Parts: sequence; C-alpha cells; structure tokens
Amino acid sequence: MRSKKIVFFFPAFSSLEATAPLGILAVSTPLLRAGYQVRIIDSTITPRFQKRILEELRDAMCLAVSLVTGPMIRETVQVARETKRLYPDLPVILGGWHPSLLPDQTLAAEYVDIVIRGQGEDALLQVIRHLEDGASLRGIEGVGYKENGRLVFNPPRALKQLREMPAKAYHLADFDAYERVCGRRWAMYISSLACPYSCAYCTNEGVYGRMWNGLDAEQVVEETTDLVSRYGLELLWVVDDNFLVDRERALAIAEGLVRRGVGFDWSIQSSTNLVTRLAVEELKLLRRAGLSQICHGAESASPTVLKLMNKEFQKIETIYAAAERCIQAGIRPSFNIIFGFPGEGERERRETIRFIMDVCRRYPGAEFWTNIFTPYPGAPIMERAAELGIDPPKTFEGWADFFPRYTVLPWLNGRNHRRVQVMRDYLRVAFNRVPIASDRRRRVTRLVHQAISLPARWRLDHGVYALPFEIWLKNAANRLFESPKPNVDAQQLSSEPVTC
Repeated sequence: MRSKKIVFFFPAFSSLEATAPLGILAVSTPLLRAGYQVRIIDSTITPRFQKRILEELRDAMCLAVSLVTGPMIRETVQVARETKRLYPDLPVILGGWHPSLLPDQTLAAEYVDIVIRGQGEDALLQVIRHLEDGASLRGIEGVGYKENGRLVFNPPRALKQLREMPAKAYHLADFDAYERVCGRRWAMYISSLACPYSCAYCTNEGVYGRMWNGLDAEQVVEETTDLVSRYGLELLWVVDDNFLVDRERALAIAEGLVRRGVGFDWSIQSSTNLVTRLAVEELKLLRRAGLSQICHGAESASPTVLKLMNKEFQKIETIYAAAERCIQAGIRPSFNIIFGFPGEGERERRETIRFIMDVCRRYPGAEFWTNIFTPYPGAPIMERAAELGIDPPKTFEGWADFFPRYTVLPWLNGRNHRRVQVMRDYLRVAFNRVPIASDRRRRVTRLVHQAISLPARWRLDHGVYALPFEIWLKNAANRLFESPKPNVDAQQLSSEPVTC
C-alpha cells in the first residue's frame, strides 16, 4: 500500500513566544479530510528534530516546509539537503511567505522540488493527489515545479474569501509542549486577510493584494470561544493585518463574545486611524469582550519619514489619540517603531524618541517595540533597491541572514548602527513591556532592570549613549542570575516581534 503520510516541518521562528504554526494547521485540514496522515515537527519544541524528521520520512510521501524570510531558511536548508541525500526521490515542497514572494529563487535551489504560492489549502491537496497518482503537476494553479531540469510555473491561484476556507486543524497542535517553552497557553487566530493600505515597507500587498476580506462576526465568536475552551487557552493573538477595517464587524464580534461570557484575553493589530474612529465606550465594549491589547503600526513620529513610508493616512495626533482612548478603555496600547527607513536621519530619529518618551510618560501602560528596517522581498520599497544601494541575496540560502535585529544597512552602518542598537537597548528597559511569554526572571534580575530604568530614560531624553554601563549591568545580571531559556536543539532566535 502506498504511503499517505505527509511530513510538515516548521523551522524555529521564536525561542520564547512559540505556538502552533497557523499556516500548516490551515493546509492540513483538506489533507486530513481527504484521508491523508499529517505529522508536524516544529524545531522549537522537538528535541533532535532533524533525526525525528528523517525517521518520519522513511514511509512518507513528501516533506513540506512553511517559512517566512529570515533565519527559518537556515534550518530549512539543513533539513532539505539531508532529506535529498537520504531520500533523493522524495519531493520537497516549500510554501509560505518567502516562496510566495520569491518563487523563482526558491525553486532554483537544488533540494527544492515544488513551491506553492499564496493560499495553499487547495493547491497542496491537488499537488499531493497528483504525486500519489504519479501525474504531472501541469496546470495546478499557484504551483511551481521542476520538469526535466526546467523551472515551470503554473498560473497564479486567485485569492479565495476567508469564509470559504476550511477551519484550521488546531487538534494537531501540541499546546502542552508550547506552554512548556513559552510559559503561557496561547494560539494565533485569523479573522480577516489583507489591508487596504500600501505601506512602503510591508510585504502584505505582494501576497494578498489590498483586498481586505473577513469572516462574519458570528463565525469569529463561535470559533474563538470553541478554540479557547477546547484547548484551555488563556490568550488568542488575532493576527489579522488590520482587524478594525470593518468597524461594525468588530463591534458585533465584541457583543457576541460578551453574550458568551468570554473568559480569555485577546489582542489585535490595527492602524491608529482606525482605532480613533471608535468612541471610548465602543473600546470599552471591546475590553469587556476580552480585548486586552491593540498593536499599532506607528513606525515613526517624523512626518517626513511617514510620508516616505506612504503612511500619510496616519497623523502624529492620531497616535496620541489612539493611546489615550485605549488607556481610558483599559486596553494596553502597543506601538511598533521602525528605525533606519531610507530618508531617516538623526533629526528624525530624535523626533521619534521624544515622541516615545512623551507617550510613555503621559500614558503609563503604553509600550513600544522597535526594529531596524529590513528591505524584505515583495515590499514596495524594494522597487528602489538598486538606487538605495541594497544588494538583495541572489540565492534562497542568502536570505537566511535577513532579520531586523541584525541587518546593517548601507545608510546605517558602523558607528551609527551601533548607536541605534544601544538606543534600542535603552528603550527596552526605560519602560515596562509585556511580552506574550511569561516573565520568568528572578527577583534580583527584575530589580536590576528596574534600577536602570531611570538612567535609561535620562540617556534617551538627552541622546547620550556612550559607555552604556547600565546595559552591561543588565546583561551581566541576565548571565549570572537567569537560568537558561527553555531549549531544544533549534537555534534560539529573538523573541522580539517583527514588523511586517
């Protein structure tokens, strides 16, 4: 009897804020309904993950990997190379954001046989059925493959409405294992796709276009309450690109959750201009429904930089208004900031720092998460790559080192780059931030961090970052007093969120 087992590999993305991979759970449901077996191996929670994968592949149909641009590529390359060495005839299939944005480069890798672009639920099932029958993949929309050494790409697959997609196979997730790593029992959930805006740094348009579509409020209420009660979750991170696009839908979801007597926290992402459309009383309704945090893509407090980012729909005053309304409603406002966007200089960075300090002092409880700009493939800014001096990697493997925490830009390098990194270190300790993972720091470490918060604020107020002994003290305390992070054998990556 032919094997009907598909092995999925999910490379480590975060060492601490780990939970089930949403994309793999999505594409698994059609396979399960069609009678196939699914094995998911996430290197974040699986000891000796490479050995486990190779063992599972002995009687499998294929290896499938879901990944985004960055360090996930490194483990993907290692596993795929070893797979082809031991099982040269076993198909290796790559899907997710990176293969969708750079299908040609991804498929050109010698250890990749098939790529799937965009939504993979229908496409992967068709691919698996053709592989089982020994049939050609010709004509399967959204699929690229190799034929006699040539790269062949079928026409793209039209984006389907989210309400037409099957429910995700959450029952495949080992939430106990994720809780051991993260310290919290949580999951990602998606209620809408895409965003009507076209920010210059964002890759969303390259995959989903700008056609927002969402689930009906009743379906969101039913799915989220069932998900939380079934798996004992305390938090849902609603990973919609812009949850509040449909104001009436958002309020209807809140009303439905309140009627259900919701007993869990959830967080959303939204642009500040959409948050400020809501009255404080409406935000209080969302809070009663369990909404505990709104993550805003503020990105900069410089009007010059916001214009360069194509974010003229956002005004500085709307960021203040969003923070104030959230605080009044009992919702924690979080803001993402991008430093180093092309055209940002020291003056623009100082504008943003002054803004951050002002918001955090006016509205205790507000928090900021920072990144250094990364020129991701598919973002509108990449159309100017050559002009900006950006030399994008020429191979699939080359993208492994593209990650905001480590990227050095042509216009932000050397002393300036180090200065921005130290500045970000001080921002991390100047005011309290609440990560998804539980805070497992010992009391002495917390006291050290608290003690350096005041000098950190002074440095940020005055732009003084030389001899950062407070940061040295913090790092020493972490080394001396903290136990090693929960670890398997995956490479431990930053737990700081990545701004899309």
